[in-house]
Amino acid sequence: MLRTGLLPSAESVRETGAEFETLDALYEKSRTYETFTQNALKEIRRAAKGAELCYCVDGGVSEDRIANALIAGGGEIEIIEGATKSAKAAAAAGLAVCYQAVSAYEISEAKLTLPLVVYDIASRELAGDVKLKLAQKFGDDAPACFLCDSTVKKIPIFEADRQTTYHEGTSLVVYDRPLLERKRFDAEDLMEILRRLRAPDGCPWDKVQTHQSIRINAIEEAYELVDAVDCDDPDKLCEEAGDVIMQAAFHTLIEEERGNFDLTDVLSGVCEKLITRHTHLFGKDKDKAANADGALSVWDRNKMTEKHQATYSDAVNDVPKCFPALLRAQKIAKRVRKGGWDFPRADEENEAIERFENARARGDKTAAASAFGEMLMNLAFTAYSAGIDAEQALLDAVKRVASIYNEWEKSVIADGKDVDMLTRDEREYYYRKAKTDAGKN
Repeated sequence: MLRTGLLPSAESVRETGAEFETLDALYEKSRTYETFTQNALKEIRRAAKGAELCYCVDGGVSEDRIANALIAGGGEIEIIEGATKSAKAAAAAGLAVCYQAVSAYEISEAKLTLPLVVYDIASRELAGDVKLKLAQKFGDDAPACFLCDSTVKKIPIFEADRQTTYHEGTSLVVYDRPLLERKRFDAEDLMEILRRLRAPDGCPWDKVQTHQSIRINAIEEAYELVDAVDCDDPDKLCEEAGDVIMQAAFHTLIEEERGNFDLTDVLSGVCEKLITRHTHLFGKDKDKAANADGALSVWDRNKMTEKHQATYSDAVNDVPKCFPALLRAQKIAKRVRKGGWDFPRADEENEAIERFENARARGDKTAAASAFGEMLMNLAFTAYSAGIDAEQALLDAVKRVASIYNEWEKSVIADGKDVDMLTRDEREYYYRKAKTDAGKN
């Protein structure tokens, strides 16, 4: 039985005069390559019952999914390996180094590296799928070599589906190229660039940086990313996400230089965290999470277990001290509430307000600041209880105040007046007008 009788490799079987069948008709009837593989396995096993069967593939046994499935299924199977299609293509394209080989049928699920040989490009449609995958990964102008029968043609990737002939023997070789000539990069490229910047003969600024010296940069870049989210600007969001990743990579490289951990450790840690904290998806005995709140409860419970937090006080003390004050207040409010503390009580809220007013009246700034801080903390608790993001609510209020003031000053100036010379009634008039105008914008 031949995988296909449409290629020159089938001629050697015909020349022997041996009787054979092919899977070509089965291929035509199958909706997907996965379906074809399953149907082919059934057909081969049917034909092999009570008989000796030789299943012939075009190329190497290792490159044929059906052959590999037969081998994995066990039984008495003798393997006679042949020259692989990928090796033939690599040699024809002048590739004399280690390379990755992948079937065009399996390219969507493969993790691709360069140099690369893609074989089994049986049709223009499949070539189009290959082109899209490769262009996304390496850039549509990356150098490649198209091979089909006697054709050996250097092309950019975007021309992979613009050739005249395709069949099971068609291959595409994608060459590696120097870092500075690439248009598409991955995480390891980022680390390579940073290593070059930190090298003894690298950038004078980059090579002297420490965790402490670039610490604030991570905060600034994170805020710029949030600003891009608020602006709903995809281009800016892409750029700022890259800057945040670069900051994380920079800190990672400093620790790599010290021998503590590397990028693989960082990525392994975050992937493992996502798996172990989503036990409602990945756990053997799945936790229940019918909605977002349920999923968050599972996350929090697993987080406490992983961090060896035996008490809720451990979780409270784990809130980063470098958070903005209001954000940290609400994080702590959330954790003490989960730990059984129903706070604040109405009498304590009123007491804080009263203490603040009394301290301010007697000019005691220290006592006033203490009471005011407690009032803010009470507000953070109240916001959490109401399901409000206190940090975002304050930011929204700041934007509204700035907008109203802009309208206020614009109206005053438009009437030829000085903002510092207005009467109380004029200030009130322009304030009410500004609130109305700001609401229209």
